[in-house]
Amino acid sequence: MILKPLWIQSPIRYNPTTPFLASSFNPQNPTSLFSRFFCSESPHLDNDVETIYRIISSSTSCKDLKQSLKSTKIFLSNDLIDKVLKRVRFSHGNPLQALEFFYFTGKRRGFYHTAFSLDTILYVLGRSRLFGKIWDVLVEVRRKDRNTITSRSVMVVLARIAKVCSVRQTVESFKMFKKLVPEFDTTCFNALLRTLCQEKSMADARNVYHSLKHKFRPNLQTFNILLSGWKSPEEAEGFFKEMREMGVKPDVVSYNCLVDVYCKGREMDKAYRIVDRMRDEDISPDVITYTSIIGGLGLIGQPDKARDLLKEMREYGCYPDVAAYNAAIRNFCIAKRLGEAYGLMDEMLNKGLSPNSTTYNLLFRVYFWSNDLQSSWNLYRRMMDIGCLPNTQSCMFLIRLFKRQEKVDMALQLWNDMVEMGFGSFTLVSDVLFDLLCDMGKLVEAEKCFLLMIEKGQKPSNVSFRRIQVLMELANKHEALQNLSEKMTIFGQQVQVHETKGNLTEMSKLDSLPC
Repeated sequence: MILKPLWIQSPIRYNPTTPFLASSFNPQNPTSLFSRFFCSESPHLDNDVETIYRIISSSTSCKDLKQSLKSTKIFLSNDLIDKVLKRVRFSHGNPLQALEFFYFTGKRRGFYHTAFSLDTILYVLGRSRLFGKIWDVLVEVRRKDRNTITSRSVMVVLARIAKVCSVRQTVESFKMFKKLVPEFDTTCFNALLRTLCQEKSMADARNVYHSLKHKFRPNLQTFNILLSGWKSPEEAEGFFKEMREMGVKPDVVSYNCLVDVYCKGREMDKAYRIVDRMRDEDISPDVITYTSIIGGLGLIGQPDKARDLLKEMREYGCYPDVAAYNAAIRNFCIAKRLGEAYGLMDEMLNKGLSPNSTTYNLLFRVYFWSNDLQSSWNLYRRMMDIGCLPNTQSCMFLIRLFKRQEKVDMALQLWNDMVEMGFGSFTLVSDVLFDLLCDMGKLVEAEKCFLLMIEKGQKPSNVSFRRIQVLMELANKHEALQNLSEKMTIFGQQVQVHETKGNLTEMSKLDSLPC
């Protein structure tokens, strides 16, 4: 036995869900897969969601959008709007038209958007770096119903800003929420710290914590966030000690953070001692505890022992989930034992668990570095056949491999799948795709893909535009180049995010609001 049996069952249990089955996916109807994600108990509502989404996607102007929405006679309920915006988010729909839809529905007398709708439109705008629009939305929503803006909204906005801005700019953006949220409290502070841990570094999060902690009262969640990402056991132990000194009692999450940092540092004996301490304090290790240990065993070269732990967990009253299996699969991928990795994927399916994009990315990574094109393509087809949509990382592994081996047909097939089914980042994938098409002299295909991106409201990068521009000039396609240039103007100038001096407009709007 790797761990002692648990006398108290873990609070986190496996909850079986219906996996995506190959028989339920119709390759001739790619939208059928979306219905699995966006379905409701009412088929009528699903049809309305699809109708509204298509209007948003096909409308070329605000006036056109409003007229089309009015002509449908569909009642735009909160539930419907939530689902439509969710559809836009996961389909990488047109962000500007989605914003017009949000404004149009919100202007009705007596209507209030849900917090889910607000957070979704903020995410969509942030993904496209439309930060000025984000502050406009927040100011407008604040005037109508301040309670709609939650700590979740704070985290959504800060996460997008932190991806492209400095820590200072992220903190300045956080402070602007003081005039927007109902309560600028520890929950909001925790949202900032979580963002910095995820998008910046633990050192940045630590420094911001120490500089602002006197303005907020740190709680259990605060310390759990700060404990969650350390690679240094000494740093984690320091925060754990401070937590105790402030009278905050650690819970299973706190201890899991310590177990994780020890496992990542290959200090398995210390990890086991933490598990023993948890039991002494009547805290039951959960599936996350075991997942960390599985990962740690892989790092010290014991993938078989980690796989055995998947079986032992059940004896202890804790059932492995997809993340636990992914940790075990990762171990075999590191050891280049792909047969065992595929065996665990089959075991997952037999247990009623569906491999997710992370599962497949573990294998895509191996094939990418071994330059195994055929295995990558077969894995991609298997992924699609069972109805698991690739994420951006999956697409990047594939498109870079296609470029390396100059496989234009495969690259265009991936691109067409992305367009039809709405997965992956168009901007990131298109940069590599346009490089490949231009290198191979496929100017017609490059132009089609470029125009398609614009039609879907996705801005191609300036680098891609310049690459195509050079080829069009050499081919004397001046009219086509002029057409592309005109269509690019709908995106305007690139937004400068979020310099304090360059954000006086947004600040002045907030300054005019009462606290």
